[in-house]
Amino acid sequence: MSQDSGHPSKRRSWVILERRYLPKPFDDENLLSAVKRALERSSEQWLQHSQRKEMRDRLATLTPREFEVLKCVIAGMLNKQIASQLGTTEGTIKVHRGRVMEKMGATSVAELVIPRAEGRDCTGVGGCY
Repeated sequence: MSQDSGHPSKRRSWVILERRYLPKPFDDENLLSAVKRALERSSEQWLQHSQRKEMRDRLATLTPREFEVLKCVIAGMLNKQIASQLGTTEGTIKVHRGRVMEKMGATSVAELVIPRAEGRDCTGVGGCY
């Protein structure tokens, strides 16, 4: 809220922050609408934050080897390819993969890949290395 609603620098700074500029005088409806939008935006941000935290917490439970297997699964590799890449047997990879699925709370590989496809790559990696 500002008395000087026409000052361009104030208006520009609010646009940069993705907030609406609410010049004086304003009516109750405009104020309530602005508060409602702010609360909705805050709620969405909190939900996203809590989802990212939950994903990081789950990732923290993985052993280093399980994390390597997860990276390979996300990269789309088959168990046989992962085993070859990591120098182990396909059976061992199946065990690690099962533990990854359990610890990450996923029932399918798609559930592991979807967060990354939506731009929420919480692993911080782009593939299997």
